[in-house]
Amino acid sequence: MPTPLIALAALLLLVVGLALWLWARRQWASAGLPRGRLVYGDTGRWERTREPLYSRRYGLTGRPDYLVRVGSARVPVEVKSGQAPAEPYEGHVLQLAAYCLLAEETFGVRPPYGLLRYDNATLQIPYDEFLRRRLLDTLAAMRQAHAEGSAQRNHESAQKCLRCGQRDNCDQRLA
Repeated sequence: MPTPLIALAALLLLVVGLALWLWARRQWASAGLPRGRLVYGDTGRWERTREPLYSRRYGLTGRPDYLVRVGSARVPVEVKSGQAPAEPYEGHVLQLAAYCLLAEETFGVRPPYGLLRYDNATLQIPYDEFLRRRLLDTLAAMRQAHAEGSAQRNHESAQKCLRCGQRDNCDQRLA
């Protein structure tokens, strides 16, 4: 027969374990992540992911903030600062679509959607053929503008320039 002290210790461990499990579920839900297994993270909260996703076919590279395995698909999650807009910004949607395309190319399964996570909401954006085509058309237009020398910076923010991945190649940088 276990002594009362051992039984009390076991009960205490059970209560602590349950509390930690509930806390972890709340943290997961507050991150706006779907139920599934986190398979990739690039937000700086965990170890930095070593390799970005890459598609040779589309000449595209990127690092989604998260990839969550949902069934056989990897669903990208892009975290944005600030409140959710009434309608998601076109640039945010196309960035998420690029991550969906990269996940599809890398893992061989098209994600049915991607998630835009704002401070106050998570928006589920369907990754359908229409969005995929919009992304590919936008990439083609960007490449054409670059080849013709007509690509132009579309902002006046020195902070955006400081964080831009094309900063070293840009003759229009502000800072």
